[in-house]
Formats: sequence, C-alpha cells, structure tokens
Amino acid sequence: MKTETIVKDRYAEGAKAQEAALCCPVDYDPKYLEVIPSEVIERDYGCGDPSKYVKKGETVLDLGSGTGKICFIASQVVGPTGTVIGVDMTDDMLGVARDNAPVVAERIGYSNVEFRKGRIQDLQLNLEELETRLKASPVSDANGFLEAEELAEELRVKNPLVESDTIDVVVSNCVLNLVSTKNRCQMFEEIFRVLKVGGRAVISDIVCDEDVPMDLQNDAELWSGCISGAFREDDFLQAFEDAGFYGVEVLKLDEEPWQTVQGIEFRSMTIQAYKGLEGECLERNQAVIYKGPFKKVLDDDDHPMERGKRYAVCDKTYNIFKKEPYAQYFEFVDPKEEIPLEEAKEFDCNGFRERQARETKGQDYNATFANDSGCCDTDSGSCC
Repeated sequence: MKTETIVKDRYAEGAKAQEAALCCPVDYDPKYLEVIPSEVIERDYGCGDPSKYVKKGETVLDLGSGTGKICFIASQVVGPTGTVIGVDMTDDMLGVARDNAPVVAERIGYSNVEFRKGRIQDLQLNLEELETRLKASPVSDANGFLEAEELAEELRVKNPLVESDTIDVVVSNCVLNLVSTKNRCQMFEEIFRVLKVGGRAVISDIVCDEDVPMDLQNDAELWSGCISGAFREDDFLQAFEDAGFYGVEVLKLDEEPWQTVQGIEFRSMTIQAYKGLEGECLERNQAVIYKGPFKKVLDDDDHPMERGKRYAVCDKTYNIFKKEPYAQYFEFVDPKEEIPLEEAKEFDCNGFRERQARETKGQDYNATFANDSGCCDTDSGSCC
C-alpha cells in the first residue's frame, strides 16, 4: 500500500466535509472552544486532548495538526508568551487552519500560532520550500530526481522545518498510527531531536490490546481510519523508550474500546515521555530514597531500588528525579558539604549501589545537637 498517499487523500476529504469514522468522541474544555470557528472543530479529528497537559509560556509543536483545533486550544493555554507550531502534510487541512488562524488571534487578542507543511517523520524537510524550488526547476529525468534528493538534503541541513532542541512539548492527537511502520523509528527520533533537554512529548493515539494481523494491516480503509496502524499498548511505550526518552508514563487509557475488530480492542491512550538523560554523570555524594508504595522498582537504567534504602546517584539523575514525574516518589539527601561541579569526579553508573550515610554526612561528622525549633515536623509546626 502507498500508506502516505492513502492517508493524505482521506484526510483531504475530511477537511472538506466532516467524517465521523476518522475520530472517537473527546471531551474538550468548552471554554477553549468558544473562540474556535465551527469549521475547525467539525473537521478536526482526534482521540484525546494532549493540550490539557501544556503549560503557560511553553513552545508547543503539534504533529499532524490538521485544521488546527489542538493548536488553537494550546495557544490559549500557553498565552501570549508561548508559541504553537502545527505541522501537517495535507494542503486542505493546512488551508482550513491558516484561514482560521487570524480569526482566533483576533478573538483571543494575540497571535502565537503558525502552520508549516511537512511530514511528522521528517521534521527537517520544509515541503513548501521544496515545492517552490522544484517548480522553478521541475524534475524531468533521473538526473533531475537525484538533484531533487540533494536539494531536499540541503534544505534539511540549512533550513530545517523545525530546529533541534527548540521545543518544550511535542503533542499529537491520533496521528502517529498513520505513519507507515518502516518510518516509525525515524519519527520517534525526530520527536526526540526537536525537544529541548528536559522537554517532553504528550501524545494521544489509538492503541490495541493484541497485534494487528496482516490482513487488517493491508486494508487501506482501516489504515487511514486509525485501525491497521495502531500500536499495541506496550509497544507504544517501548517505542519512546527505544528513542531515548525516560519517565514514560500512561496519563490516560480509555476503559471502553473505541472499536473492536475481529476481537481486537482499539482504544485511546495518552502518554507522556521526557528527554534529558544525556550528559555527564558526576559524583557529588547525593542520595535518593524510594518512598514506595512498591517494595522494589526499576529505574529507566534498569537499576533496582528497594523501598526505604538510600541509593547513590549521579548529579544528573539526582536532578532528574527531583522533577516530574519522579519527585513525589523520592526523598532527596544532599551532602553536608556540597561538592562544586568543577571539582566533581566521574560517577560510575555501572556500579549502582546503596549510599552509606557517612558518604553524605562526611566520615568525620561527629555533631551532637537538638533541632533548634524543638519540633519534629517543621512543615506543619507540630511538635513531638
């Protein structure tokens, strides 16, 4: 199957007239829908609402932005100090989104949304710029085709559609499953590339509880209808982990299936995954204590941690654990004497171990004193 062409053609028709089979019901916050023209709402398709996890002032990238509904919702959430970029490959969808962007901007009092033409598995290539260059020099033979490939690569390098390390949060609503299986590794790598260190992906998509058999995968109607290309639930999470993400978690999994085909259940899942494990591992004598509720867990580097024990971690991991989604599960132990970064030595990440208390307090630490406040619970003010 020519998967991309099938998807593009069906969604081009979906931009002209509403098609119920392309989406499942989603409850969006009505206060954000008030300023969005009905044309956008009726012809935009999805299975979740990743915009509810966006924050004020962020730079947001929406993959497969369609007629722009998620972009226009996110623009209100991030506010005038934030930016929203929508990427889609379908001209009809982009046309609806761009025509309505000034309308939304006037109604909310600021303009912070733009729409770009590209494929979500190739966020470096600006398709509109490529089209402009090819119109000036049309491809007429094999040599022209090779020159066009060289031009595309030049555009990726010199003028990428989305720059590396520039996005706070990548969102997408029921689109990743539409990308052919052969292009999916590249797609996840691209999501990772454009995010800033510490940035995150929040993706809503259709997943299934069993592998989709080949006869369904080869059905063009079902592929463009978010069935044939659905990720199996665990494979969807694994794809982010394989691309280098950490802290991958399920934010929402619909209890009831959207559709059931040949006994296979298809439902909406929203996940969140973070970028930021890159960088040096430095020893600063810090420790973390896993608080529970489980007796034992594995971190994203496959290090086992038992509840209540102190574990030695590098400075990078220590600071990652102090942020979402981990912070609520740990207590953090700083050394009595801070080790400056410029004096820190390399931390052996292969030697994961418990941290003895004297390592953080200092081997010669021999103080004896009572808490000056006389209270055990300094947060609440109650005393022992």
